Amino acid sequence: MNMLAFDTCFGGCSVAAGWNASGTNASGTGGPFASDHAVSRFERLERGHAERLPPMIAAVLEEAPFAVSDLDVIVVTTGPGTFTGQRVGIAAARALSLASGAPVAVLSSLAVMAYTAAAEIGPEIAGKVLAVAVDARRGEIYFQAFAGDGLAPLNAPTLTTPEAAAQILEGRVAISVGSGADMLAKAAQALDRAPVTARLGALEPDVRFIPFSSVVPGAGLPQPLYLRPPDAKPQDGASLKRVS
Repeated sequence: MNMLAFDTCFGGCSVAAGWNASGTNASGTGGPFASDHAVSRFERLERGHAERLPPMIAAVLEEAPFAVSDLDVIVVTTGPGTFTGQRVGIAAARALSLASGAPVAVLSSLAVMAYTAAAEIGPEIAGKVLAVAVDARRGEIYFQAFAGDGLAPLNAPTLTTPEAAAQILEGRVAISVGSGADMLAKAAQALDRAPVTARLGALEPDVRFIPFSSVVPGAGLPQPLYLRPPDAKPQDGASLKRVS
C-alpha cells in the first residue's frame, strides 16, 4: 500500500508518504504513517501553502521507494480551515488523483489534529474525551470531540461557540487542544461542567500521525468542508457597464 497524505488547512503544511505491503506496522496497530516505512515534512507558515506544498510533496516522493504513478491512495484534509488553505490541498489532491488514477481519502483537519495531539499527550487521554478546538474568531471555534480510547469521533466538525461546545461534551472529563482550547476550558468552567484541561494551544495538523484505519478512499473527487460562508460578497448594483 503506497500512500501520500498532506494538509494545508491552518497555520502549517504537512506531507507524508508511507508504504507497507500489509497495511499495518509490525505491531498491527498502525499504518504506513505510524510505521518505520514513512517519510514526512512539516512546516509552520501562515501563508504560502500553494508555493510550499509541491516541493514538499516532491521531497517525500524522492525519498519514498515509489513514484506518483504507483500511488494506491491519496489522503487530504478538506477542512475546516482557511478558504485558501483548503482549496490548495484539495486542488493538489484532485490533480494527483487524475494524474495517477489513485482514489482520494478525506479527513477533517480536526481529526488529524486529534491524531497529532494523541501522539504527543500519550496515555493521559485514556478514559477521557479529546476535544479539538480552533479559534475561528468572532467568539466562535471550530470544534470536534473524540473518544480518548481509539479516537472515534463523537460529533461532526462544527463551527460553534465555546459554550455550546462545552454542552456537547455532556459533562465528560476532557482534554482540549488547539488555539481555542483555553476558550473551551473557560466556558466549561463557567457553566460548571466537568473539568476541561487546555493543552497544546499551538497545535497544527501533522499528517504523519494519521493511522491506517482512518484511511477510507472515496468514490469521487474531494470537496471542501466550508463551515462558514465567505466574508467577501458581491455588491448589489455595482456591476460595470459594458463598453460599446
